[in-house]
Amino acid sequence: MPDSLSPHLSELYEQVADNFDINTTILTDEVALGKIVEICHNIRNRGVIRFLMSCLVAKIDNPAFDVRKPYTNISGGDAFSGRHYDEHPVQELITKYNLPTNPTTAYLTPAFRNQNATMTPDLNLVGRPPHLYQHALDLLDLVYRKVTEPEQMLKEIFRQLIIFRDTNERRINELIAVLKTTKGAQPLSSEQTVILIRQHLDCPNSSRLPTLILAAAYEAVGRMIGEIAKPLNSHNAADSQTGAFGDVEITLTNDENIVTCYEMKDKKVTKNDITVALSKFSKIGNSLDNYVFITTDIIDPLVQEYARELYNEVGVEFVVLDCIGFLRHFLHFFHRSRVEFLNAYQVLVLTEPNSSVGQPLKEAFLALRAAAEVG
Repeated sequence: MPDSLSPHLSELYEQVADNFDINTTILTDEVALGKIVEICHNIRNRGVIRFLMSCLVAKIDNPAFDVRKPYTNISGGDAFSGRHYDEHPVQELITKYNLPTNPTTAYLTPAFRNQNATMTPDLNLVGRPPHLYQHALDLLDLVYRKVTEPEQMLKEIFRQLIIFRDTNERRINELIAVLKTTKGAQPLSSEQTVILIRQHLDCPNSSRLPTLILAAAYEAVGRMIGEIAKPLNSHNAADSQTGAFGDVEITLTNDENIVTCYEMKDKKVTKNDITVALSKFSKIGNSLDNYVFITTDIIDPLVQEYARELYNEVGVEFVVLDCIGFLRHFLHFFHRSRVEFLNAYQVLVLTEPNSSVGQPLKEAFLALRAAAEVG
């Protein structure tokens, strides 16, 4: 069972990339091809493709494996650890060739976690959209019945991922080119910038954006005020996994100790949220000055009062702030750094994995900014 990418897998990818033709498919089975296209081009679920790749890579590595048995507790002696293949050779493929999939293993998603059944077409995998999971089962069945060779299917997956990746990059570059035509125009005012960010927050699936707003603010003025934001953790990673004390953690430029923690909420902050934060703060040490909740929902005055009273008890100031209100005050206070903020926010949005800031959300920001600046 390989722990690293085999030369053969790299060769398969490079055969596709070196001879790439958008109009020439590798699979001739149009039904199977259509299912691969749907899996590879779905913008909301990028985990199914990793699951499918892990099974195919395992089968290529050891033809004795049953491609439908990616769980070692399945009987028969021909099962394998799909998660191992996913986290090692498949992850290396994704990293080496910048393939647009989930950044983390598919085997921690609900549909693929703790399974012990053979992945046959009649198995009911609960996930959304359901037809993607059914497509994956059907494709594995084709390989099992030797209708399709695993190498050919994997190469078609590579081809579709190249198309998906390059199309997304081209769309982003086209939108950036539109922005460049407005260079030299009067910068957006602070209030215009607030409106732009609010419009972006109103887009679907925008829960990661408040964290990026905070990070962009410190990127713009951090060195000026002697404070920097630590690197952001993954949007989907729990604090207990990463060891983080908040979504954005601030230190002084000459000190590694955390002085301010920000926690972002897309719902109302509750007293229990503050209680949980108190348990975290006790592990940070005496360097912490502020623990700030920033919410996109309304603020409960009773919760705000509860937070305010904690200062006398623990010597750390807890506060709940409105996201747009925070942004407005920041932009007016650092009015001369508003362009730096907007540019930093754009970079953060565009470099986030699609699993946390999807392609439509990236395109939406660029389109909204172009419209604001042209207007």
